[in-house]
Amino acid sequence: MLTQFFIETADFASFARYVCTFRESPLRVYSHELNGEKVLSSRRVLTKSLLSFYTKAPKSGRYVSYSAKGGKEEADIVNSPKAISNYAPIIHLHSLPSAFNINPKKIEDKFNTIQVEDLGSLARLTYDPEMPDELDITLFSFPRKGKWVIGYITSLDLEDVVYFFNHVILDKEPVKPFLQYSLQDTKAPVFTDKFQHGYTYLPIIKLKQGHAIFGLNNKK
Repeated sequence: MLTQFFIETADFASFARYVCTFRESPLRVYSHELNGEKVLSSRRVLTKSLLSFYTKAPKSGRYVSYSAKGGKEEADIVNSPKAISNYAPIIHLHSLPSAFNINPKKIEDKFNTIQVEDLGSLARLTYDPEMPDELDITLFSFPRKGKWVIGYITSLDLEDVVYFFNHVILDKEPVKPFLQYSLQDTKAPVFTDKFQHGYTYLPIIKLKQGHAIFGLNNKK
């Protein structure tokens, strides 16, 4: 039986940031019931399972709309694209496929953990020389043991695909939605909600809590 793991984002803005930000083609979004509530989810295909990030649906509609301008994020659900924003299409499901085992205890695609020394190294890790035109620069952050983890998912294609969660431990919660860093100077990356020319920005997807699939002990 196929397996599917659901991980809740901290809020709707984090979910919209995940499916839309800096993507030439925003991700598909699925609207369905989960644990008796209407949710929106988006899937990431792993070797033996699906990893779905989700949020409670604030309302019904056909697209998730997202934009970030002048230090202000705007995320909404709309029925038609109008303003200059990114739009992720919503597919309404009557029910989840019966072939999937939802949130099983056994995780076959559990990530191997790699602790990275600093945020600059984590930011540089998002460049993939083998696929320079198909970069996924999404960072994930969640609380753990009184601190915060921020990390990036990579994979290595051997006989089987091996997944890694490369992460940095932070003393404080990253309250801004983007990590700003520069390829040209030696300034340390900073968390921000504003854009300046000459910098690269990595969207941070905040999760309500960690999950065993990340390979870390998830006690708060």
